[in-house]
Amino acid sequence: MRAVRLHSYGKPPQLDQVPEPEATGPHDVVVRVAGAGLCRTDLHIRDGWFAPAVPTDLPLTLGHENTGVVEAVGPEVQAVAPGDTVICHPQQSCGTCAACRIGDDMRCARGLSFTGLTRAGGFADLLLTTERGVLPLPAGLNAVDLAPHADAGLTAMHVARKAVPLLGPGTTVAVVGVGGLGHIGIQCLRALTAATIVAVDPDPEARALATESGAHHVLPVDGGEVDGVRDLTDGAGAHAVIDFVGEGDAVGTALAMVRPRGTYFIVGYGGELRVPTFALVLPEISVVGNAVGTFDDLRELVALAAAGGVTVRARRYSLDAFADAFADLEHGRMHGRGVLVP
Repeated sequence: MRAVRLHSYGKPPQLDQVPEPEATGPHDVVVRVAGAGLCRTDLHIRDGWFAPAVPTDLPLTLGHENTGVVEAVGPEVQAVAPGDTVICHPQQSCGTCAACRIGDDMRCARGLSFTGLTRAGGFADLLLTTERGVLPLPAGLNAVDLAPHADAGLTAMHVARKAVPLLGPGTTVAVVGVGGLGHIGIQCLRALTAATIVAVDPDPEARALATESGAHHVLPVDGGEVDGVRDLTDGAGAHAVIDFVGEGDAVGTALAMVRPRGTYFIVGYGGELRVPTFALVLPEISVVGNAVGTFDDLRELVALAAAGGVTVRARRYSLDAFADAFADLEHGRMHGRGVLVP
């Protein structure tokens, strides 16, 4: 079968012919990939960002946002059967450790077993996963365009659920960065909270996408965005700021939008947070990190998608055109999310 594999850090991946995976383990599930979302994390993996912390054997098939149709299952699989359409959670958790027992899949005691990072991903015709990693999709949902929900949507839903207790009527949340994650995050916030949503992005097309996604106000990045948020909140700042950029000037700017006793949620990564401790202590500002969501986050997200509460702006590429998709993402030509279609 075909697979887009990374052979060396810092080098472009390439399309290879590799053996098809088989359901040899009792809980194995082989999925014929319908859609595989392209993520900025794939660029970071290519460039070796994760190599010091997450040892990985190369070559590695990339792709951690996957949907498809079950092709084969192990002898003890009961949750799905061949022919079922599924979305795949990227973490292969054990289900029996303390973290898994409370639904915190990403903290599984057996460590990180992450599709497209530590094990073969879905930029391929077939994907090997496990029974705990698949969720059947309701009828009527487009599996191809839904693929980004397996990470982008999942991460956005995770942070939105964290923010819910802070965002009652009369509150304001600022969303910094309206790309593949941000436009989903706005929809999740609109569905789950009563807050006024202010979207901040330098790109006019991204700001238009923010409005389309449900933002009440949009602001450009022109040096006046902090004052813009304060003007919309009677000078106080936002109750919560969700930073989907996490690098460059966005970090300091986003933090400056937070009101006293507010919360800064960091989702994007790659930059640095440098702030005098006094600037956090006196106003009692909370800083909260946010990684990939849990299987339960994915379940709620799929239910919301089925109810029409959240959609993905997806741009499709054939698997053979993966290099074009990488280039479009890397050079800012992709608004919404790119999806490879084998």
